[in-house]
Amino acid sequence: MPSGPAVPVQRSSLRQQIADALRDEMLTGRLPAGGRFTVKEIAELYEVSATPVREALVDLSAQGLLEVEHHRGFQVRRFTLTDFEGMVEARTLVNEGVFRKARGKIAGHEYYSVPEAVTASIRRRAEATERATRTGELDVLIGCDLRYWRELDALSGNEHICDFLDRLRVQSWMFCVPYLRGREDLAELCWGGHLELVEAIAANDIEESQRIVDGYNSRSVEVMRRLAGEQPYEAAHS
Repeated sequence: MPSGPAVPVQRSSLRQQIADALRDEMLTGRLPAGGRFTVKEIAELYEVSATPVREALVDLSAQGLLEVEHHRGFQVRRFTLTDFEGMVEARTLVNEGVFRKARGKIAGHEYYSVPEAVTASIRRRAEATERATRTGELDVLIGCDLRYWRELDALSGNEHICDFLDRLRVQSWMFCVPYLRGREDLAELCWGGHLELVEAIAANDIEESQRIVDGYNSRSVEVMRRLAGEQPYEAAHS
């Protein structure tokens, strides 16, 4: 169960708001992997009826964040290093397809530069993400990083790709957070090429953009393979 005072949930779009609130709890580790709860407990926590809670939990289950325990409730999914490696591989394969499509458009003279207003917005996301990394604000970093990649993925023009990659990144963060929480070397562990990638995209440099993204994916796996051999912060300080 999430601990501490519940954040008030507005009455509009309860299903989505409850799902978002619980996703944030899982992303930050306040609702850790293996945590169990029932529809009744969440409904009481947020002081709402059971129906929107049940719908929100079903949505989170469909996103691969929760597992349904028959007649017992729900459990926060435990992701393994193997799961994480599979997520990164899936991201890599999708990104390769996106870059291949971009090259095809350039070859066919169909490709146009990204509008400056768009790159300016993504650049601000990149700056906020890198700032959170330098200051060691993990919870802020997670939110900024997810928003940064959502905006970048939207450049593909395919909402299904955006949704798929966003889901993978949420799952990836859920795996990583227990190993990153409480560390003083966050800036050294977390990737810091957000601005570099924006500039490559703004310059329509597809080859450089792919090189940067491939490097990001490779580094993520390398770092987490090393950290997975250590005891997670939560376990060491419980």
